[in-house]
Amino acid sequence: MTRGVAAGRYARALFDVVLKEAPADLETVESQVRDLGSLFTGMPALAGAMSNPAVPLTKKVAVAGAILEKSGAIAAPVRQMVLMLAERGRLVLLPDIARVYGERLMDHQRVIRGEVTTARALAPDKLRGLEQGLAQATGRRVVLESKVNPEIIGGIVARLGGTVYDGSVTTQLHKLKQSLLDAGQ
Repeated sequence: MTRGVAAGRYARALFDVVLKEAPADLETVESQVRDLGSLFTGMPALAGAMSNPAVPLTKKVAVAGAILEKSGAIAAPVRQMVLMLAERGRLVLLPDIARVYGERLMDHQRVIRGEVTTARALAPDKLRGLEQGLAQATGRRVVLESKVNPEIIGGIVARLGGTVYDGSVTTQLHKLKQSLLDAGQ
């Protein structure tokens, strides 16, 4: 089983347990799993030790327990999952589990993340207006990340999931050029 598939299974199981037992904690659990996962991305030595088969599982479980103790109030399903991952030598999956859990939470909340690229920075009110317009078009709440790329000259390029809405001046000029070339032949 690949790392991504395994992480997906753990994330879905965690999400389903939290949804059934404590739906109000869905976002808290997402934050806790993300924070725990960031320990492994931010501390390569920890990730290396936890993925090293020469380190006994008892030591990995002890380290996981110490991390949970230092982390303060951790939701019971997160605590159980972390200890189970430690017992199975799979703690390094936490960053991937956090990503998949976050995606599942966004889907559950009917939120879609996207990216909008413009030639100049968008004013916050324009960005909110764009989010509202895209929300009406998609039927979901839209959260956009704004990027600047002067090469698009003007207009806007919005990406939501696998869909790209390209209204950039550069694309319009390319289309005009192509139609002129096609007409001249």
